[in-house]
Amino acid sequence: MESVNTALLAQRATVLAFYSPYNFLRDVVSHQLQQELFGAGRIAKFGVESSHDTIFTHKAGQLLYSALPWDSNFFSTPTYRLLTGLFEAKCPPASRIEAVKSFEESLAARGDYYCFSEVPCEDVVMLQTLTASGWRLVETRLLYYRDNLDDFNHPRYPVRIAGPEEEEQIAQISASARNEYDRFHADPWFGASRADAFLAKYASAAVQGYCDAVLVPNEPHLPVDSFLAISDLQEDSDALGVKLSRIALTAVGPQNRGWHARLVSETVHRARTRGAKAVLMTTQSTNRAVFRTSEKLGFKLGGSSHILACHGNSSVR
Repeated sequence: MESVNTALLAQRATVLAFYSPYNFLRDVVSHQLQQELFGAGRIAKFGVESSHDTIFTHKAGQLLYSALPWDSNFFSTPTYRLLTGLFEAKCPPASRIEAVKSFEESLAARGDYYCFSEVPCEDVVMLQTLTASGWRLVETRLLYYRDNLDDFNHPRYPVRIAGPEEEEQIAQISASARNEYDRFHADPWFGASRADAFLAKYASAAVQGYCDAVLVPNEPHLPVDSFLAISDLQEDSDALGVKLSRIALTAVGPQNRGWHARLVSETVHRARTRGAKAVLMTTQSTNRAVFRTSEKLGFKLGGSSHILACHGNSSVR
């Protein structure tokens, strides 16, 4: 296994700190620890702990990517996630583009493939390199967070944990409450039906235990037509030394209008009871309804990123 070029890594260390999904929680977790766990420290160990990680080396630099077995199986196409690229600070744009094109060719040589990358908006070099190489923008993502949970005093709402017998119903809600701007629906490679099926499968897995809790309304005579899946980020929380919760997936159907804010509110109450320091919530830059919920419940904008993708050999679906 080839190792990461430490000289290139050192030149990119500052911007790599923004690859931490918690980089805005500076009052809770030190910058040094985040850099070690999710930034330059993580990248220095890339490929050491996972057989799915691969380093593609080009004369212009290195591209770090991972195979995603579950996604590959679901979409019947080898699927990869490009973590980032390591280039010298003065590497010409044309050389960086050549590296990305060579990377794409190496994937295409194996057959059909799909590759995506989530790049923090601070990494201008990587964003410009991928877009100039022809990667398509499929989502602009905003990350909100609610800290100071002891000050959260919003009203309580009747909710409960979804039962295993509701798995199919939750999956159907997820598939039906289509968001044309999420990365699966916005990318023509997936197509609407496969995007719906993927989110239904994710929601089903959340009820089965992939997530730590799935909240649904528990109001008399109100049908369940919404849900909110929560991840308590146990592995990251243990490494960081603070408890966190993240809203992993939520959907609201027409029979439960207004319940998004209520489910989010109850998520914050749950996190406070657990002793968590913050609740995280990701949405698209187009989702104005979530903006309103965030403002109402005291969430703050922590950061933003762009998701870009490319594929090889097959025509766009």
